[in-house]
Amino acid sequence: MIGRVMKSTGSWYEVIGEDQKKYACRTRGKLRLEDFKESNPIAVGDRVVFELDKNEGIIAEILPRDNHMLRQSVKRTGHASVLAANIDQVLIMATIKQPRTSMGFIDRVLVSAESFRIPQVILFNKKDLLNEKEVDALEHVLTLYQSIGVLTESISAQQDESIEMVEKILQGKVTLIAGHSGVGKSTLLNRLSPDFKQSTGAISDFSEKGTHTTTFAEMLKVNTSTFIIDTPGIKEWGLVNMDQQEISDYFPEMRSLRLECKFGSRCLHINEPKCAIKEAVESGVDRSKSL
Repeated sequence: MIGRVMKSTGSWYEVIGEDQKKYACRTRGKLRLEDFKESNPIAVGDRVVFELDKNEGIIAEILPRDNHMLRQSVKRTGHASVLAANIDQVLIMATIKQPRTSMGFIDRVLVSAESFRIPQVILFNKKDLLNEKEVDALEHVLTLYQSIGVLTESISAQQDESIEMVEKILQGKVTLIAGHSGVGKSTLLNRLSPDFKQSTGAISDFSEKGTHTTTFAEMLKVNTSTFIIDTPGIKEWGLVNMDQQEISDYFPEMRSLRLECKFGSRCLHINEPKCAIKEAVESGVDRSKSL
């Protein structure tokens, strides 16, 4: 039987079969997928072949992946952590405050997704908490990411019109949601379906940071064609398996310029002479409109 991994809790996996029933499965021997070291060779979203043995399933094979999202393993040096596989889009949930999402975090997730040509969405939550100055800052950030072709919206997970917008974005897709703890992922998921019953945590008054309420990645079924992969609140996102020279390929605004550099694809856009990207930054030329 062919199924899809919905949840991993160590050596056991919850798999949804073609019959839409869920099975508790374990693996048969060691399963490897990639040349690099993985801390979890079977990931949420993987399509697997499994056999039934009495009351449990045995995973015998992992089918080829369309794509996957990687980050550096926080527990094992030199290893990659596969957050999820076979994804239709990546949704970054961010906030301007309570807590503030770093631009570096957003950019690293975008780069990771773009490296596999996975479409990206950014939702800035808690717009209802912003003052006038913060609203202006949010509009600037929205315009910035929209200019490079990323679907970017501001929402409040407490408002019905925001939920309707998110439902349209998610419909018919497998979506991985990533964000810092406290940005409102669990609140949003509970609004999308009360059956999810995700726990929510308060924001610390001292640090203005959220508390971890999700401890492992899990695929949640909205309907027969719509799935959400909820991930643990992530403080930092480390890139993995990328050469310095290739990173600019995954920034759309750089990709359109990099071949104009004197050193072409070998340019790091740091100190090299006649670097088209550096020149565009210094002159303030907006090349994103040509994307």
